[in-house]
Amino acid sequence: MKNVNQGIRKKDAMALLMGKPVYMDDLAPRDCLIVKVLRSPHANAMIQSVKTDAAMKVPGIAAVYTWEDVPAERFTMAGQTYPEPSPYDRLILDRHVRYVGDPVAIVAGETEDAVDRALKLVKVQYEVLPAILDFRTAKDNEILVHPEDSWRSLCPVGADNKRNLCASDVSGQGDVDAVLAECDVVAEGTYHTLADQQAMMETFRTCCYFDAYGRLNILSSTQIVFHVRRIISNALGIPKSKIRVVKPRIGGGFGAKQTVVSEIFPAFVTWKTGRPSKMIFSRTESQTASTPRHEMEVSVRVGATKDGIIQAIDVYTLSNTGAYGEHGPTTVGLSGHKSIPLYGTPRAHRFAYDVVYTNVMSAGAYRGYGATQGIFAVESAVNQLAEKLHMDPVELRLKNVVRQGDVMPAYYGETAASCTLDQCLMRTAEMIGWKEKFPCRDMGNGKVRSVGIAMAMQGSAISGVDVGSASIKLNEDGYYTLTIGAADMGTGCDTILAQMAAECLDCSTDQITVYGADTDASPYDSGSYASSTTYVTGKAVERACGKLLEKMEDKAAELLRARYAADVSGAELEFDGTRFLDPATGESVTLTDLGTASMCGSQEAIQVTETHSSPVSPPPFMAGAVEIELDKETGHVEILDYAAVVDCGTVINPNLARVQTEGGIVQGIGMALYENVQYDKKGHMMNNSFMQYKIPTRLDMGRLRVEFESSYEPTGPFGAKSIGEIVINTPSPAIAHAIANATGLWFKELPITSEKIAMGLLKK
Repeated sequence: MKNVNQGIRKKDAMALLMGKPVYMDDLAPRDCLIVKVLRSPHANAMIQSVKTDAAMKVPGIAAVYTWEDVPAERFTMAGQTYPEPSPYDRLILDRHVRYVGDPVAIVAGETEDAVDRALKLVKVQYEVLPAILDFRTAKDNEILVHPEDSWRSLCPVGADNKRNLCASDVSGQGDVDAVLAECDVVAEGTYHTLADQQAMMETFRTCCYFDAYGRLNILSSTQIVFHVRRIISNALGIPKSKIRVVKPRIGGGFGAKQTVVSEIFPAFVTWKTGRPSKMIFSRTESQTASTPRHEMEVSVRVGATKDGIIQAIDVYTLSNTGAYGEHGPTTVGLSGHKSIPLYGTPRAHRFAYDVVYTNVMSAGAYRGYGATQGIFAVESAVNQLAEKLHMDPVELRLKNVVRQGDVMPAYYGETAASCTLDQCLMRTAEMIGWKEKFPCRDMGNGKVRSVGIAMAMQGSAISGVDVGSASIKLNEDGYYTLTIGAADMGTGCDTILAQMAAECLDCSTDQITVYGADTDASPYDSGSYASSTTYVTGKAVERACGKLLEKMEDKAAELLRARYAADVSGAELEFDGTRFLDPATGESVTLTDLGTASMCGSQEAIQVTETHSSPVSPPPFMAGAVEIELDKETGHVEILDYAAVVDCGTVINPNLARVQTEGGIVQGIGMALYENVQYDKKGHMMNNSFMQYKIPTRLDMGRLRVEFESSYEPTGPFGAKSIGEIVINTPSPAIAHAIANATGLWFKELPITSEKIAMGLLKK
């Protein structure tokens, strides 16, 4: 192939490298009102009064809004396909504030200085209420986070606001308890993962303005332009036709921008004042008033025969959605449905969960989307099972791993039509030198080197839900314009989709201009999340190009008949990427001829729009192994080597896939060792900046090595599956395994800090 499976440079690479104005704040109108919000200092309180008189007297202040000024219709800020599983539990501003950071008032002014001064002059009286800060106590607690009767859930997800439940469910197959009772060995444990921040370089930011037709235009750093349009429509109570949403370049999202975090406030200001406005979150706001990963406690039981055949897996997840239910009902499902199916041998499995409201910042979407937490728990339990069986954990996995052709009951009954997980596992072990290094080696200086391993799977879009679309047209110069609704978050989807189009049309990617995402111009697309873009939108591109090629053949045959009286049909022509040739006569028409002719006297545009949604979600698979050096005196862990092998079907762009994998591994290292959202006893976040909230640097990631063990997915474009999310899922269980091999201590709560290790060794 000329384009697919080639390391082609990103289409926006030079613009980004040269600092061209491509981000939201580069493109925002210069006369925007500056928008900020006053935030609650209490974890749970009712607002008694808000005095705005003094704030309005500050020179340059245009407006101050409180809960009395906004619509009373509840909505969700989760960027999901309608009807959203997430409950409608939000107001733009609410009299009842439910976490430290909840918006209390919106202030808009001519300058940032004026707005900052005005914020200090807004006087609020609160009735402080008891708060629920420990999610283990939330279910059926007498304190209700959402006591209001206007709360509603659109989908049957087991939600009940009168029980602090955002979602609840049980599923499975077989009698798990009976099978576990028959097992020779059972490993069990409860694993606690704390919230993690996406920590993307570009914070949340949006600008809004009215166009010449009186429509609200929203320019926002978002992954979900069409969902933003619907959410703003719901929040403001205005028709969707009155709203246009456009995405500029995005400086990272990782799922954070699958939620409407910043868009609501400037949209409301512009709608009320008629003036352009913009809101840019500070890093502190992004840390304290956004949508981090869900804190989860995952209890696992894994039972096996004495020769290591896994017979049953039982998983229960308690998930903390925080003050609001964005993504609460959907993330939790992945903790079981993307961990249990890694193993193809169990006779029985059960997966149950509860998602609860608490008085902390609401959680949301983050790369891995619940699978990360579940895989940490299940893979850690399997490593402990291997220890109990006195068996090599690689050999144990090879006895039980899901293989191509297996039906996966815990994965909605889908068949693994493309799976090289066993090969990924063997190659990863070979890369890390598993046989020579497992379990550990004493270096003789108080330091130990050890290895750990884990597997992972994810999905490729939400089956039967996610929609991808693509429009492609031939221009008069023989080049093509590809219009999409998916959002390139820096991951390179514009480039990857252009590679697919170029492969279909036998041309260079330079001949494909990509435009997106714009709700006015783009065909409908669910957005860039759930690992869907390559698999779903890519298939739409493939189909659109196939239809365009048929149109071009017919038009070329028409021109040949008109010019040369040729007796030829489109199906008989040969296309080499630049011209259509009649093999019988040797006559041809070029793409330029075709494009030009379609603009004069033509009855049909040479343009096609195709839409695709998949009934299945073929999982990508991955194995990851780590070698660490651990200082037994200080507990310090140094990552020496990380080897990863990924099965994402056909690799569309090896360079971009490798960068995706490396970036996900580093984020996983941060989750395992450093990142830790912490609250004090009153619900105030203690690490609200990068001074306190530690993320990995280049010095922390060690040596990263990535390979691909390709399969061929028959339902994907060119045999491709997803890669965006799976890559974050193996580091935490692999690192926990390596630490256990080095110390003899199993740490079941993330992050595993040096202090925890040192204190554990001291106690031991």
